[in-house]
Amino acid sequence: MNAAYGEKRFWEIDFLRGLAIIMMILFHVRYDLNYFGEYPITLHSGFWFCFARATATIFILLVGISLTLSYSRVKKLPKSEVYVNYLKRGLKIFSWGLLITVTTGIFFRTGMVVFGVLHLIGTSIILAYPFLKLRSWNLVMGVVFIALGMQLKSYTVGFPWFVWLGLVPDQFYTLDYFPLFPWFGVVLMGVFAGNLLYPDYKRRFNLLDLSNSPFVRLFCLLGRHSLRIYLIHQPLLLVVLYLLGIVDAGFFVVYTV
Repeated sequence: MNAAYGEKRFWEIDFLRGLAIIMMILFHVRYDLNYFGEYPITLHSGFWFCFARATATIFILLVGISLTLSYSRVKKLPKSEVYVNYLKRGLKIFSWGLLITVTTGIFFRTGMVVFGVLHLIGTSIILAYPFLKLRSWNLVMGVVFIALGMQLKSYTVGFPWFVWLGLVPDQFYTLDYFPLFPWFGVVLMGVFAGNLLYPDYKRRFNLLDLSNSPFVRLFCLLGRHSLRIYLIHQPLLLVVLYLLGIVDAGFFVVYTV
C-alpha cells in the first residue's frame, strides 16, 4: 500500500495512511468479535458500515495520490521503463492479494476473498498509468466509475467471471470485496487530488509542519509500513482473541472440514 516518493516524503500522506491503518485494525477487532459471536452487531449498515467505508476510502484515495507523487519523480525516464516499474509494483501487490485468496480459501468454508483490497490496489496501479498525466478528466472518469459501480450493485448474474468488475452471482459472499466499479473511481479521484495538490512533487498548499511531533511520527511510521501491517494484523488479532478465550482452538479445524 505504500508508494515510493523518492527521498522526500510528505508527512501528511504517511500520517493519513497511518490513521487509516488504526481505523482498519479497530474495525477488524469489532468484525472478529461479531464473527465469533461475541458482542454481535450489524456491520452492513449504521456506524460500523460507514466507518469501514471511510477507512477504505482513505486508503484508496491515498493510492491515487501516491501514484501521482511517484510519477512526478520518474516521468522524465523512458516511458517503457516507467510503465514496467508500475507493472512490477502492481503485480507484486496483486500477488499478495492472491496469497490472501489462497489462505482464506483454505481456512474458511465460505467467504473466500476473491477480489479484495490488495487485488484492487495492484490492478489499479497498473490501470492508472495512462491517467496519471490527465487532470480534470480524472475527476470526470472517477465519477463515472463510481456511478456505474452503484448501478451494478442492483444486478446479479449467473456466473462469477466478472466479480472483479462488480457483477456478482446470486448468494455471493466474501470477507473482503473491492471491485473496479466503483473503487477504481476512488483511485482516479485520488489521482485528480494528487495532481491538484502536489503538482511536480510540490505541496501546493500551506500546512503547519507537525512531522516532529511524537504522535504524528508514530502514525507516519505505521503509514510507511502499512502493507506489512495489513498482512500480519489479522493473524495477530486471532492469536490475541485465542489467548483471551474468544477463539476456540478448534477454529481452524472446524472451518477447514
